[in-house]
Amino acid sequence: NSHGRSHTHKNVNLSVGSSVTIRGIVSNTKDPQLQVDFHTDRDPTSDIAFHVRVYFGHSVVLNSLQDGGWRTEVTSHKMPFQENQPFKLRFLVLNNEYQVVLNDEHFYSFIHRVPPSSVKMVEVWRDVLLYSMEVS
Repeated sequence: NSHGRSHTHKNVNLSVGSSVTIRGIVSNTKDPQLQVDFHTDRDPTSDIAFHVRVYFGHSVVLNSLQDGGWRTEVTSHKMPFQENQPFKLRFLVLNNEYQVVLNDEHFYSFIHRVPPSSVKMVEVWRDVLLYSMEVS
């Protein structure tokens, strides 16, 4: 594992029209994963309004953690992520959903289960080397 496991978080105030842009590259591990969690508090144990977990080469899972419990998982087998390729991953906050845009193409949508205005922190972790995280 040439890069190790990255763990980054950023305090945010999201509203409709906000976007979070993550740039990075997947570390060179067996069965790498990428996880992004939109937390409702500035604490990694807090509820998660929007959870994205990428199992490279396999699937992407979207979910929420509400009142301490995971809800219904949404799984997509669209797998545009490329190992050993830098990526630009954007999350757009729309009126009724998050849109997940990879390298400027829309791939996934997730209907809001928790108001995006309640999101206080975005956490990015697992097998990724992060270049930057921007919120606008």
